[in-house]
Amino acid sequence: MIEAVNLTKRFDNLTAVDHINAVIRDGSVFGLIGTNGAGKSTFLRLAAGILKSDEGHVTIDNHEVFENPKVKERFFYISDEQYFFSNTTPLEMMEFYRKVYPNFNRERFHKLMGSFGLDEKRKIQTFSKGMKKQVSVICGICACTDYLLCDETFDGLDPVMRQAVKSIFAADMEDRGLTPIIASHNLRELEDICDHVGLLHKGGILLSKDLDDMKLNIHKIQCVLQKGQRLDDLKELEVIHKEQRGSLITLTVRGKREQVEGVLKSYEPVFFECIPLSLEEIFISETEVAGYDIKKLIF
Repeated sequence: MIEAVNLTKRFDNLTAVDHINAVIRDGSVFGLIGTNGAGKSTFLRLAAGILKSDEGHVTIDNHEVFENPKVKERFFYISDEQYFFSNTTPLEMMEFYRKVYPNFNRERFHKLMGSFGLDEKRKIQTFSKGMKKQVSVICGICACTDYLLCDETFDGLDPVMRQAVKSIFAADMEDRGLTPIIASHNLRELEDICDHVGLLHKGGILLSKDLDDMKLNIHKIQCVLQKGQRLDDLKELEVIHKEQRGSLITLTVRGKREQVEGVLKSYEPVFFECIPLSLEEIFISETEVAGYDIKKLIF
């Protein structure tokens, strides 16, 4: 388990990470969402022990990360801007990482490089941005660490490669309990892979929730009421967003599904249905309640 307690990092007068408290459970995918400048990269660098915090700390299973080589063997950090040694090939980078990570899987490295169509002996500096990102992901997966810290990992990858990387993450989660922590400015990129999502804004965690819990307790309802009934009649429902077009009413409500449906049935509407919400819709609803417009924060 990774835990950040009161984590703070300042650069001169700028507070990049502002007293963050977060817990990342093993075996789950933690998505860190936020616009450019929200503090995502700084948080990951603090979590990786690259930066020293001004206040607070990051631990893995209660062991401090900063300046702790033994703990650092447990994670692999994939930065947004790819860095490789000058004039190296993927094969040479593999040999370097084998010395750093005792469980590095050489056979799998060769297999994945072939599957991705990448030349192991070609100079990495001649690769495109997407190809460099693929090499980083392959090295990260083959390091066989417990945690993978990913900064905008899907940025620069084409749609096919994005799905391939997500499939690899999912397989390693199932096979060996990998825990990916993925930072992204794009909420839609993480919808089909994350278990828990934290929304980072101006260096602080605005919202951090388990997706299953969120989906179980917030619903979109479309209904047509009986003639003479009004939207205000549905007083038993905790409505956090409402919209009406003609006779069709669309509500976003909080509560257990059975309770919500029971209330609606008691009014004997002409029509109603409960529609699954997307991650985007859930976050829009949650942040609107908190007084924020997520469309301005994320999209």
